[in-house]
Amino acid sequence: MPDDSALIPAAPSSVATVALAGLLGYPKTLPPALFYDEAGCRLFAQITDLPEYYLTRTEHALLAEIAPQVLSSLAEPTVLVEYGASDEAKAEYLLNVTRRTGEPAIHTYVPIDVAVPALQRMSRRLHQQRPYLQVYPLAADFTSAVVLPPDLPSPRLGFFPGSTIGNLDPTQAQRFLQRARDTLGAAASLLVGVDVRKDPEILLPAYDDAAGVTAAFNLNLLVRLNREAGADFDPASFAHRAVWNDAESRIEMHLVSLREQAVRVDGHVVHFARGETIHTENSYKYAPERFAALAHASGWHTATLWTDSAQMFSLHLLEPRRGP
Repeated sequence: MPDDSALIPAAPSSVATVALAGLLGYPKTLPPALFYDEAGCRLFAQITDLPEYYLTRTEHALLAEIAPQVLSSLAEPTVLVEYGASDEAKAEYLLNVTRRTGEPAIHTYVPIDVAVPALQRMSRRLHQQRPYLQVYPLAADFTSAVVLPPDLPSPRLGFFPGSTIGNLDPTQAQRFLQRARDTLGAAASLLVGVDVRKDPEILLPAYDDAAGVTAAFNLNLLVRLNREAGADFDPASFAHRAVWNDAESRIEMHLVSLREQAVRVDGHVVHFARGETIHTENSYKYAPERFAALAHASGWHTATLWTDSAQMFSLHLLEPRRGP
């Protein structure tokens, strides 16, 4: 089994280059991938346990219920390829499934994420807990083209949980789904977690919790830029804001400048007016039929759809579309 040294290195642009591409534009933006340094990963883990953040506990309950059904339709042995796998908490439901013989249904696991330290820790845990499992941690940005390890067998089950697909705009989501089909192969399936459009009174607290953990997560972007991009942000001069954009069916997260100010980033000066924002994240919410249409346009069809009893969250098992 590959150890941590087998991480396939990504070749991303520097943090400063990525940040400046958004901060020097209008409106100002920062890509969500920058959230996930070590502090950001810790804060996000705290968010998932918050009472307002229904997404994680609802998806966990669904996965516990449906994992055997997902794998029962696939040939054995199966390869699991997880996009955005900073830990194995959700993959565990699939990894725990056994065949009638008692053998694990999944024998190979390819977790893909930009958070290399998290991948390294996960690889060590799985090596100890599941010595039979072949683990190929892949350090890569899944929004770009991903190259899987050579000679990876089939069938392959792609796994994209957490409603992370909602962080991509519909065009980006369609491009991701098209690339996933190409990457996983013609006989593959893809299990996608999708948050359901619902009342903003439920949605907004999930992104602006009473304890301020999501605010700290958002503001940690500025701390990271100070450390890794030669910036001099004063985080106290910015505030977290979450808004519901009904026309786009999405939650938006912003960092709001509380005063007129100039910030240096890697030798460049970035000016902020009072009240100007940095748009840091979108989280699109989909009615099931709308996501099914997006998948269809991307070369997939929804073979099976599961939702919880309250219709809060959905899991779509996609298969390659045949014909028009």
